[in-house]
Amino acid sequence: MEANEKRRTLRKKAMALPLRAGVYLMKDARGHIIYIGKAKALKNRVSQYFGADTNHTPKVRQMVSLVDDFDYIVADSEFEALVLECSLIKQYTPKYNILLKDDKGYSYIRISPPPFSRISGVLQKEDDGARYIGPYVSSYAVRQAVDEACKVFGLSTCRLPLEYGKKAQPRPCLNHHIGQCCAPCTGKVSEAAYAERVEGALQFLQKGSADTLHSLEQAMSEAAENLEFEKAAKLRDRIAAIKRMNDRQKVVMSHIKEQDVIALAQGNGAACFEVFRFSGGSLYDREHFLLDEIEEASAARSEFLRRYYTMRKPPQQITLDGECEDTDLLTAWLSETAGRRISLALPQIGEQAKLVEMCRHNAAERIAQHVGMAGRDAAALDELARLLGLPHPPAYIECYDISHTAGQDTVAGMVVFENGRPLKSAYRRFAIQNAAAGDDYAAMNEVLERRLNEYLAHKDEGVGFGKRPDLILLDGGSGHLSACRPTVERFGLDIPVFGLVKDDAHRTRAIAADGGEIAIRSKRTAFTLLSSIQEEVHRFAIRYHRQKRKQTGIGTVLTRVDGIGETRARALLRHFGSLRAIRAASVEELAAVKGMNITSAEALHLYLENE
Repeated sequence: MEANEKRRTLRKKAMALPLRAGVYLMKDARGHIIYIGKAKALKNRVSQYFGADTNHTPKVRQMVSLVDDFDYIVADSEFEALVLECSLIKQYTPKYNILLKDDKGYSYIRISPPPFSRISGVLQKEDDGARYIGPYVSSYAVRQAVDEACKVFGLSTCRLPLEYGKKAQPRPCLNHHIGQCCAPCTGKVSEAAYAERVEGALQFLQKGSADTLHSLEQAMSEAAENLEFEKAAKLRDRIAAIKRMNDRQKVVMSHIKEQDVIALAQGNGAACFEVFRFSGGSLYDREHFLLDEIEEASAARSEFLRRYYTMRKPPQQITLDGECEDTDLLTAWLSETAGRRISLALPQIGEQAKLVEMCRHNAAERIAQHVGMAGRDAAALDELARLLGLPHPPAYIECYDISHTAGQDTVAGMVVFENGRPLKSAYRRFAIQNAAAGDDYAAMNEVLERRLNEYLAHKDEGVGFGKRPDLILLDGGSGHLSACRPTVERFGLDIPVFGLVKDDAHRTRAIAADGGEIAIRSKRTAFTLLSSIQEEVHRFAIRYHRQKRKQTGIGTVLTRVDGIGETRARALLRHFGSLRAIRAASVEELAAVKGMNITSAEALHLYLENE
């Protein structure tokens, strides 16, 4: 059966479904379930898959192309459908649902046999003669604690051999020079002295920083009373190191004792959910989950929460970075799962909003590592998409600016930023041909029309003018936007268009959008990106204008000579590159230029010599 006929058959079957809540199961040609979803009204939801696919993401289109049949189960309520969906997904693990791999095993702290024991975090206990402490649920917490303990007590974390009395290494590694290792690799640290450090680190790991601080302060006082000033100074340094560590940890403290903070970032065809887990007000665990591109953020958040909390017990509060689909249903399901009331929060200001922002930046950093771009750029594009209400971060941005002097020599510049960085090979320059002098709106419309015509002519190539922008920015306010957006819409292209507004000091101030302006000063990463784009397009456009104005001035000098018109003037400038080079040329060299003759060459040479 052909694909179109199959789709028509499936749509006909979907249109016969009841307008009741339920769960639908998409199956491939082998009868395998590839997607499970819930619906408030089965008929409406399922029929959407087999209608026009222009609004579907590539992933959804791929899934629909594989659907050979579907089944459904009617539920008494939407809540019952939600519970059933979660159960069925856990049972069948369909390919196209968000599936989160629960790879959290228990973690241990490993202490290698003496002398010169090393402390590390591991996932499994082995029969290797080492001492193990644990198990611990969070591998993140184990890694963090071991790392801090080794730094505070100066324990070796490198692979260099450790042996007292023998100078194993002529020079210690960098960790010693930055005060994070006592350098036992040099052979100058005794076994007893190192063992004392190890025991201090283990006390820190097992009893926490408060008890360790108390013990160290007592030991420092005793050493000072016994006039052991060198020992007291070392203990003082350890106490200071623990206090510095505690100060750093306070950055990610929360006044809400038990909560999960969850944020979503997108970019370059990928998405990432980052989870910060708090207990007792302290960050004790964090996880991230990389996914394919998502279709709608609110629906993805809802599905992620349903998948995630089939693996983890929900905390008292779940703090999110954006709207979530079916919030009431989801809250009821989470509360029933946890056996207590669970709340979903969307903070806008204050400490919680800062935690959400930190979580989102970490998610953006994960995507950046995954796709090979800078974390700062990924965070800026994600923030810009949220600011402008775009479904996905704009990976390919074009920005335009008009430049002229009192309406003369009007030109335009187009700069391109790909993945947050300038793509100079895609920059383009336009000499305005039809717009009236000084009419910036008409000039911008002419540029956009020429650019989009080039796109339609070369879109199959997918590069240069054949690449469709994800976002168009105009250097100008609401006037430019109102005048130029209809031009883009006339081409039938769904490309978002916004303006960049400057302040009196010619710095980026806001974004011109329908219905007014969007303030951007408080959105630090997006503000930095937009300022860079606006400065770059202004520089590029004004540079071209200055070149054109200079060439026009030179051309005017040349056309004063009998026999030299605009065509010959342009040919001379192309050939010699500057008026100075033309002055220095001989009659024979001038006559050799294409379009010139000996008479015109002699006249020009004489004119320039006498000027």
